Amino acid sequence: MGMFCFQCQEASKNTGCTVKGVCGKPEELAKMQDLLIYVLKGIAFYAQKGRMKGIEDPEINHFTMDALFMTITNANFDQDRMVEKIKVGLALRENIKQKLLESGTIDGPIPEAATWYSDNEAEFMEKAGQVGVLATENEDVRSLRELLVYGIKGMAAYAEHAYNLGYEEVKVYEFLHKGLAATLDDSLSADELVALVLECGQYGVEVMALLDKANTESYGNPEVSRVNLGVRNNPGILISGHDLKDMEELLQQSEGSGVDIYTHSEMLPANYYPAFKKYSHFVGNYGNAWWQQNEEFEKFNGPILMTTNCIIPPRDSYRDRVYTTGSAGYEGLKHIDNRQDGNPKDFSALIEHAKKCAPPQEIEKGEIIGGFAHSTVVSLADTVVAAVKSGAIKRFFVMAGCDGRMKSRSYYTEFAQKLPEDTIILTAGCAKYRYNKLDLGFIGGIPRVLDAGQCNDCYSLAVIALTLKEVFGLEDINELPISYNISWYEQKAVIVLLALLYLGVKNIHLGPTLPAFLSPNVAKVLVETFGIAGIGGVEEDIALFMGA
Repeated sequence: MGMFCFQCQEASKNTGCTVKGVCGKPEELAKMQDLLIYVLKGIAFYAQKGRMKGIEDPEINHFTMDALFMTITNANFDQDRMVEKIKVGLALRENIKQKLLESGTIDGPIPEAATWYSDNEAEFMEKAGQVGVLATENEDVRSLRELLVYGIKGMAAYAEHAYNLGYEEVKVYEFLHKGLAATLDDSLSADELVALVLECGQYGVEVMALLDKANTESYGNPEVSRVNLGVRNNPGILISGHDLKDMEELLQQSEGSGVDIYTHSEMLPANYYPAFKKYSHFVGNYGNAWWQQNEEFEKFNGPILMTTNCIIPPRDSYRDRVYTTGSAGYEGLKHIDNRQDGNPKDFSALIEHAKKCAPPQEIEKGEIIGGFAHSTVVSLADTVVAAVKSGAIKRFFVMAGCDGRMKSRSYYTEFAQKLPEDTIILTAGCAKYRYNKLDLGFIGGIPRVLDAGQCNDCYSLAVIALTLKEVFGLEDINELPISYNISWYEQKAVIVLLALLYLGVKNIHLGPTLPAFLSPNVAKVLVETFGIAGIGGVEEDIALFMGA
């Protein structure tokens, strides 16, 4: 079996990548990711059995979380690290298996994912060709299993960010293992798999709430902020990805060094947190969404720190200036090791590198406004409700999610531009870069684009909707004047979608294409049960949403 990957929105021909990923992932790496997922499923089988006997293994929990994160689109392109992760996973699996055997017999049939073993890399590649996505022959079962796995990957990413700040919940790990183990169970019906997918949405809400708590208790509630887009004359470091703990440690270690710090893409919301505003060398945001990094990284001149996913194959012109850390990786790039024994990561090499670089080249000027997380918007609830009741605000549009390279994504810019002036856009994630720098004006002092933060801050948008439901005294969240026109790209967007479905949100429009991993029958269930739909023409869609 050759390469087959359809986990992201850019799946070739909206079917699947079979030679090389559109993301740049080669076939060999794709197969190692498949094998790592296979090994994780075997680990999950034993972790499930272990919990029944009171065995809770923190090392396995953390390994599962991190290994899942490594397989998210654009996270890790380092095949050596992937192979090493497989070896560690097999060792952990054998360890928990031995603990179970020492406590008695292992009940029931044991799937091959829990028994296959090798320490030979050639055999890794051979086995990987047998256990990829297409190994599940039934199209609908395959679709539901992959939908569940991709939701779990998104859960794991958010769980790891919370863990890095010292927050975790065992029940999250329990579901990661429950869901992965379920994909090995051929006895499960389609209805049972659908139930698991919705349960994944429930845990998606819980893990995003956990991360929200971790972020706000660590750094304060995001504040309405005007973020600088220009540059200064000092050398700089550009930090991208999502991890706020990395941001904190980089700011602490670079203070007084003469090096400025800029955020990029999904790190933009770091500018909204009070704890980071005290650093005078924290300048603002540089650039746009992840897919434009080739041009922007080249012009930045200084080193770039990729804290999580969203890395793309770097050009030779700036390759020596890119550093990875955490779950992120790319073959040949410098990698900063994880924290050990409670000590912070060591960013000294990055800082010293920056001192030798020219200041960033300015690519734009001005400011953008953000920081409209749930704490801020809820505090404005009376103002918002009054504006709705007076007719000043006719409708809210949730346009959260991911950005991407496809030209068809210009739809979202045009959609924002053509929305009636009595509408408000609620956003989170890098999808906002399609319209957050447009001059869309204000309604009664409220910006028409309210940015809640990173993709995980879609939780804020859910809290806002639930709060407005209570304030208006409504029985159903779908009675609110809120429409959902969401763009997606990778697996963190999948868990956000499943979380919204769990909360009962219906009639979500998803684009620029529906996921390739949805079989016709599974897509039909989502359409009939939840009103999921794709996008059409801008003016036609606006008329539909506005009820014209």
